[in-house]
Amino acid sequence: MNNGKVYSKLLAQLKEEAGALFLVVDPPNQSPKQAAIMSKIAEDAGAKAIAIGGSLGAQGKLLDNTLTEIKDKCSIPTILFPGNIATLSNVADAIYFMSMLNSNDPYYISGAQVASSFPIKKMGLEVIPTSYIIVEPGRAVGFMGRAQLIPRNLPYLAAANALAGEFMGSKLAILESGGGAPSPVTKEMISTTKQVISIPLLIAGGVNKPEYAFDCISSGADIVHVGTAIEKAGSEKEASNKLKKMCDAVKKGAKAKK
Repeated sequence: MNNGKVYSKLLAQLKEEAGALFLVVDPPNQSPKQAAIMSKIAEDAGAKAIAIGGSLGAQGKLLDNTLTEIKDKCSIPTILFPGNIATLSNVADAIYFMSMLNSNDPYYISGAQVASSFPIKKMGLEVIPTSYIIVEPGRAVGFMGRAQLIPRNLPYLAAANALAGEFMGSKLAILESGGGAPSPVTKEMISTTKQVISIPLLIAGGVNKPEYAFDCISSGADIVHVGTAIEKAGSEKEASNKLKKMCDAVKKGAKAKK
């Protein structure tokens, strides 16, 4: 499978800047108009993409309307981050085609992928084959995905999962602590994983402070997802300040690892 436009652009950006922040927007958590405002703020702050989804309610008309509003205000790519097989929309630019490698349920490893393959093909969505690896505490995604959580103090297990995923064709690996986690995966887990894979490494869940964003990128991660920390901002000004600090931390982290 050839690389699509979104993925090719991402690789080019990472080659030049060595770090990126993606804003996560979960449609049920705000109106489409508010999602677009937050996405524009993120783009202005330096975010490289908007990841749409994450929960069971990110689907249907709400998903389409949210994407339409975002794309009307932003020029950076929109990537679907599916919480279930209904998180599909032809308005998006691409989709993380995720396999939860450490799930105990075959549905989340390959069943959902089979069920969604024809609709994705018909929509013409760019597919980014993605290894989705759930780390303690896992939170809602770990529970719903019936994941055998990777212990935080066993970084080699995360690395082994990510490497296996790359061998099976993944073009992206995500280490996910779960939305709203108190902190992201450990620096040791990030560096251990990045040492053995050649595909981009994305850290999701718990990246709620600039210092965490810096730690993730400087330890070897290529991308961080930031979502809950921005959703909880009390105003657009606060969200803008947080995103600017997060993006600055990503840039500093990228420089630190060069």
